[in-house]
Amino acid sequence: MELDEAIRGRRTHKAYRPEPVDRETLDELFDLARWAPNHHLTNPWRFRVLGPDALARLKASAGPEAAGKLDRAPTLVCASVVLGGDPIQDEEDICAAASAVYIVLLAAHARGLAGYWRTPGVLRTPDGAEAVGMGKDELFVGLIHLGHAREEKRPPDRVPPADFVTYLP
Repeated sequence: MELDEAIRGRRTHKAYRPEPVDRETLDELFDLARWAPNHHLTNPWRFRVLGPDALARLKASAGPEAAGKLDRAPTLVCASVVLGGDPIQDEEDICAAASAVYIVLLAAHARGLAGYWRTPGVLRTPDGAEAVGMGKDELFVGLIHLGHAREEKRPPDRVPPADFVTYLP
């Protein structure tokens, strides 16, 4: 798949077939994520693939109303960033971790997988963070849902670059 095609063709999916993403493919995705740009090569991102026990803990922390949305995809990956306390470096590291998440989504799409970048509130709570093993020095970035899509999705309309790009003299 060409890069332009991958970028334009990636969609957010919320309905998946039941088979999980195999570990070999996940390892390939994480290997690519490590190439995200990061100032001073801090490698600040952390990825945790949730197994059944971690998912059960997270669902218990989320409560019955929010827990159902955690069952959408067969493979869930919690992405976080390690913060060091320097505001400028932390800001750069947050951006780097977000780039790494997008690389995972784009690489998954290129392999025929579907993805969904969620930010459920439970992972911003101490109980949710503990459920997935995030340390106190970590900030939640996203919960990545991965799997095989149940159906294809059409791309939404996008505004043209002229609506958001300014060329300064």
